[in-house]
Amino acid sequence: MGYDVVAYTASPRNTEESKKDRGYIVPGTGDPDGTLPSAWFSGLDKESLHTFLKQDIDVLLIAVPLTPDTLHSIGAEEFEILGKKNALVINIARGSIIKQDDLIAALKKKKGGLRGAALDVTDPEPLDSESELWDMENVAITPHISAASTAYADRSLAILEINLSNLEDGKPLINVVDRKRGY
Repeated sequence: MGYDVVAYTASPRNTEESKKDRGYIVPGTGDPDGTLPSAWFSGLDKESLHTFLKQDIDVLLIAVPLTPDTLHSIGAEEFEILGKKNALVINIARGSIIKQDDLIAALKKKKGGLRGAALDVTDPEPLDSESELWDMENVAITPHISAASTAYADRSLAILEINLSNLEDGKPLINVVDRKRGY
């Protein structure tokens, strides 16, 4: 699509091996070798996050797990940085990663605010019928269905099949939850 992809992760990805995606990738899609991001940023502190957000971002896709480190991690300061580029924010992760009142304020700004938001998740969920987000022209809200697909069951079975083969062959499993990290 011609986008310059810049990635942000909790842990550094500074070697070719660390950039590889070892999870399930739909055949014919994805970036298994991690070659698409032109730059990788990482960290769990505000300074690292702000350095990333200052990278001339037009579209911020939030796809992180909800952990104590990510809870309300995107708020007024972050929206101010993104507003300098009039960015679009897409959240397919969890609603409480974003400070929703700060998002609304940034979306209302005529100058230096956000261009818009696409929200598959909100805080609370379901979104209160009185929320201003429902009536904002620059907001699209979906009912937490971004992962829904007619191929979901087939993909889940493909992951199971790969993991059964990996178990049989003594190879590492894919898409494993690390309970210590919370995802």
